[in-house]
Amino acid sequence: MTAFEQLVAQGESTARYDGAFRLVYDELKALARDQLQREYRNHSLSPTALVHEVYMRLLGDSKPDWNNKRHFMRLAARAMRRILVDHARRAKAEKRGGNVTQVTFTERIGPGHRDTIDLVLDLDRALASFTSVSERAALVVELRFFAGLTGDEIAQMLDVSRATVQRDWATAKAWLYRFMEENPSDDPT
Repeated sequence: MTAFEQLVAQGESTARYDGAFRLVYDELKALARDQLQREYRNHSLSPTALVHEVYMRLLGDSKPDWNNKRHFMRLAARAMRRILVDHARRAKAEKRGGNVTQVTFTERIGPGHRDTIDLVLDLDRALASFTSVSERAALVVELRFFAGLTGDEIAQMLDVSRATVQRDWATAKAWLYRFMEENPSDDPT
């Protein structure tokens, strides 16, 4: 029995979350570091702070149930997305421009002229719509964009082939790009 399987058997408890986070802390911190490197300069979140925010978010609200490491990592990736979106909203409200790094988007799903704050907000809005089209493909985007996972890691996490992940990524990228072009943000800044 793996350490995660032992944690599943514990039922709902804070100790269960503590144990799960200890087991994947280094992986989550590496994902957070990768994601924050793609964010704008002078980001106020550190990888450690982002991982701790994920912990608090998962532990705080409803303590979502999980049944294995892959499921736990999906929940953590979703929490990371929410945290980064909330942070981008606050930063946009405070800054309205400023010292942001331009992001090229050939592989990141959107137009290259947008700054990262706008992208995170627009992508979140588009993903909310796209989830009704393909929940799995939306999860692929979430895991790739917000958690920084590779195609192989996503395939393993979702228990699908790498080719399926690539198809979902291509479909999602085209759909999301079109959605963001046809439904620009209301805020021109």
